[in-house]
Amino acid sequence: MKELEQRLGHTFRDPKYLKIALTHSSYANENKGGLPCNERQEFLGDAVLSIVVSDYLFRHYSHLPEGELTKIRASLVCEKALCEFAKSIGLGEYLKLGHGEELTGGRERPSILADAFEAVIAAVYLDGGIEAARGFVLPFARHLIEEEQKAPFQDYKTMLQEIIQQNPEERLTYELVEESGPDHDKHFVVEVHLNSNVIGRGMGRSKKNAEQMAAKEALELMGE
Repeated sequence: MKELEQRLGHTFRDPKYLKIALTHSSYANENKGGLPCNERQEFLGDAVLSIVVSDYLFRHYSHLPEGELTKIRASLVCEKALCEFAKSIGLGEYLKLGHGEELTGGRERPSILADAFEAVIAAVYLDGGIEAARGFVLPFARHLIEEEQKAPFQDYKTMLQEIIQQNPEERLTYELVEESGPDHDKHFVVEVHLNSNVIGRGMGRSKKNAEQMAAKEALELMGE
């Protein structure tokens, strides 16, 4: 348990919360009268994760509209991300699983790992409060955001143009509709028009970036 606490970066005053977080329902069902399973803490951890991530994005990405913030948050709180977070600290090694789950690879199952990670967030929160939970969650969130930003550049404008030019009579234009902020921190809002119809809207720190975001939204609306 001490080794896991080191990986978590939190020393528990009441280890009970961590023990519950590691207890899967299959184990609890086979061991009546022992610790409860981690499902209730998973419920709480989901809420704590959401507020910590939402607060961080709101404060550090003030240039992004609500829709973009929602997309980023969704990428951070989904099962895939939580499973990767859990694997990065070897959480599966410490889980208490029932015999059936143990035999069928439960320690590597994404849903089990993701749920356990949320339960651990709740354990840290219950033991140390919201600041302890924030300190635990944010390094994972920041790392994922940085990794996504390193992803290869996608030219959404070119992708959209290639689709539209299949119909020569269609005309695609970009229009700057808003510019705000001081010179060192400009924010731009651009709409992309197909003939006279707005098919996408994007925001960025430069006109080019805003145009890319508008094209990205148009592609998503078109199902591309």
